[in-house]
Amino acid sequence: QVQLVESGGGLVQAGGSLRLSCAASGRTFSTYTMAWFRQAPGKEREFVSAIVITWIGGSTYYADSVKGRFTISRDNAKNTLYLEMNSLKPDDTAVYYCAAHPLGGIYYRMNEYDYWGQGTQVTVSS
Repeated sequence: QVQLVESGGGLVQAGGSLRLSCAASGRTFSTYTMAWFRQAPGKEREFVSAIVITWIGGSTYYADSVKGRFTISRDNAKNTLYLEMNSLKPDDTAVYYCAAHPLGGIYYRMNEYDYWGQGTQVTVSS
């Protein structure tokens, strides 16, 4: 079992930055595929970014809507996943969720992830 707890959300003006954190506890974190999803009011939860451990290190993946603005990273020593968000836009307003998959590989659909955090609200004002 893996427990995930997000933090770092808040209210920010357009063009600003936030860093989200996801603290993981329980089973081995270092080999899990970790991801961020988000859900805006009235919309489905969507993939934002993922980081996959490979034999040469880590591979990162991003939705087109955040590519070049968001950066995902992980600190396995601290069992923590991060999402650095820059140049934020009002369209980025959503609840952001951390998710974990116990096997390697990239997964883009929410039903492929076994573990979820409770979410943290990000609001970007115009």
